[in-house]
Amino acid sequence: MKTILLATILLSTIIFASDGYKIYKKNCASCHVEVMNKKDVLKNITKMKAPPMVEVSARLKENIKTTDEEDDVNRYLFILFVKDYIINPNLDNSICHAGALEKFGTMPSLKDKISPKDAYTVAEWLYDRYENIEFK
Repeated sequence: MKTILLATILLSTIIFASDGYKIYKKNCASCHVEVMNKKDVLKNITKMKAPPMVEVSARLKENIKTTDEEDDVNRYLFILFVKDYIINPNLDNSICHAGALEKFGTMPSLKDKISPKDAYTVAEWLYDRYENIEFK
């Protein structure tokens, strides 16, 4: 029974990760490069429309934390923040570095371009995709 439950959880995680990546490719990739290191960001900064997703994920994980030691709580808060920010981005809620805000500004809202369900799915992908991957 445990094996079936674990297999189901693993399969659903893979499916949602795949869906999140598809949503990223459709709605985010035109501005956010998936992976780029700091050295390459500095070389290409004048051509970039937005920070790379690996940096976005790292910055959010650095700043969206609770004192609760449960990783699931921090993951959930991250996902809720990203889901809301995709639909309602604003300067007051931005967690970007000041230099990134100066260079790129606040991202445009995807309110009429993405469903709340897809925003949630891509937020899950953003958290999970860069788990244990540092932006350096």
